Amino acid sequence: MRISGGVSNLSFSFRGNDRVREAMHSAFLYHAIQAGLDMGIVNAGQLVVYGDIPKDLLELVEDVIFDRRPDATERLVEFAKNVSGGGTKREKDLTWRESPVEQRLGYAVLHGEVEFIEADTEEARQKYPKPLMVIEGPLMDGMKVVGDLFGAGKMFLPQVVKSARAMKRAVAYLQPFMEAEKEASGSQQVRGRLVLATVKGDVHDIGKNIVGVVLGCNNYEVHDLGVMVPAEKILDTAIELGADAVGLSGLITPSLDEMVTVAKEMTRRQFTIPLLIGGATTSKQHTAVRIAPAYSGATVHVLDASRVIGVVSDLFDDERRLTFDRDNRALQEKLRAQHTTSKRPQRTLAEVRAKRARLDFSDLPVPPFTGTRVIEPKLTELREYIDWTFFFHAWELKGKFPAILESPAYGAAARELFSHAEELLDEIQTKRWLSAKGVYGFWAARADGDDIVLGDGVRFPMLRQQVDHGDDKPYYSLADFVAPEGDHIGAFAVTAGLGVDELAARYSAEHDDYHAIMVKALADRLAEAFAEYLHELVRRSWYEKGPKHSREELIGEKYRGIRPAFGYPACPDHTEKRTLFDLLDAPSIGMELTESFAMTPTAAVSGLYFAHPDSRYFMVGKVGRDQVEDYARRKSMPFADAQRWLRPILGYEEES
Repeated sequence: MRISGGVSNLSFSFRGNDRVREAMHSAFLYHAIQAGLDMGIVNAGQLVVYGDIPKDLLELVEDVIFDRRPDATERLVEFAKNVSGGGTKREKDLTWRESPVEQRLGYAVLHGEVEFIEADTEEARQKYPKPLMVIEGPLMDGMKVVGDLFGAGKMFLPQVVKSARAMKRAVAYLQPFMEAEKEASGSQQVRGRLVLATVKGDVHDIGKNIVGVVLGCNNYEVHDLGVMVPAEKILDTAIELGADAVGLSGLITPSLDEMVTVAKEMTRRQFTIPLLIGGATTSKQHTAVRIAPAYSGATVHVLDASRVIGVVSDLFDDERRLTFDRDNRALQEKLRAQHTTSKRPQRTLAEVRAKRARLDFSDLPVPPFTGTRVIEPKLTELREYIDWTFFFHAWELKGKFPAILESPAYGAAARELFSHAEELLDEIQTKRWLSAKGVYGFWAARADGDDIVLGDGVRFPMLRQQVDHGDDKPYYSLADFVAPEGDHIGAFAVTAGLGVDELAARYSAEHDDYHAIMVKALADRLAEAFAEYLHELVRRSWYEKGPKHSREELIGEKYRGIRPAFGYPACPDHTEKRTLFDLLDAPSIGMELTESFAMTPTAAVSGLYFAHPDSRYFMVGKVGRDQVEDYARRKSMPFADAQRWLRPILGYEEES
């Protein structure tokens, strides 16, 4: 049994009085966690450290929490009248500057304060016999508090990353002194050493970067090899450094196969250290079914950055490791069994083609031109199209925008993050650090079975749903939305990431992971905003009449037409991006594809435009061997290659 609860309800009567609310939340959590609370929903962005609560206020708060006296409520209400107003996060309180340097450094790390970090670090260096002792002493003491608070759910990722920024700047200041004393590789004790990498062919790294920061905050030594890293380099580095674990990340589905390759190579080279798996397309089930069987050591799926410390601390602990590994392997065996027994029946390819969607093509709108055009909107134009919800998700703050800004659990942290994002976006626009560029176009098109054929002969083979619906609903393919003759489709490729790598690298060089991560997250949102902006422009010029849709309608896709992207549920084959990029000449605007068909820059979106009023998004789902064979023939691709690229959606077991 697990226990959870909404902590903010405890203090709701004191809304508007953050000082009292913060004290109540912190005091309650302090005692409730010891009493067995597993999860609390609370505004962790405004938690005060329990030991920092003034004794008079703490007594009043705990009188209420424990119902220690009959007049407890009245006394706290009376006290609150004298301290009404903003809480600790709203005050520029510099009284901490009066403390000894050790406490100042601890405070700066805990609160992410960088204004005085170098001056305080120098003062501590003068005080301690060796620079390394400043790191191992007050700085690591501060990071330990950060790690404990994050582990207890009392800090959120944006705050943790800011703490890491303060720590990194202090360490960077000390580094030349340590090198001068030949102490750089001295006696610093770390809890473990990890090698992290985004696998070969994949370029996405925001989540991995956050995981690295969280691990670093908890005194783990992290060696991040970056993106598009081959298995050989990952494992060679792990051996060279004596790593205690390897962590793999990836976003696109082909990366799942590359993770299996790394796992097999770890077995071949007789590794025994844990293998951690993470990324948007990964899952516990896929890890259990595909990756874990390829490696004899512990293979663990890590859902997100908030879970990584618990996983790693268990794996690196001599007493807990065996129990954790045993339970993890048992869970994976259970997931493999479920995978084997839970497969839904499929129809044959002939049957589902006979039940394709039959649409009315009597009204076929004609686009304003055929061929391609390049477009370079200003960031100010794209900004109003940003869907901020997924920006917060990147920081593991769950909730819809703008409601998340008033969330009892995340509100303060979300508001602070949003304010910083807006400030950075203003600066990016003013100084033109990033730019956006896209290419789009229209072509005469017709459906040929499950293929879409353009007037110039370019062919996009599509896949069709095969999992048995159990009813009379049609089995969709994107080809169903194109008429057999006289129709048109559109295509696009856009990026808002021109300059993002350089800007993020600059922040990283300044030991500012907070802004380095934020820049990439903003670029991703701008790219999606660009796709929405361009789709509206395309619809308005092609077939859409009447007033423009509201922001809420755009986010809810309450308009005619769709813009599916290759690699997503309706067209899950990433390899068709090559045909799309050739059609658009996407490299001419600075966009490229990796060997696994990830787009660069990473802040990029591409896909097709369909105009039919009945066009809709859907999931192809699992496909049968008969369709894979047919698809390979239509693509003029060897069956084994087609099967490899479609592996995540295969509805049958591959022959070994």
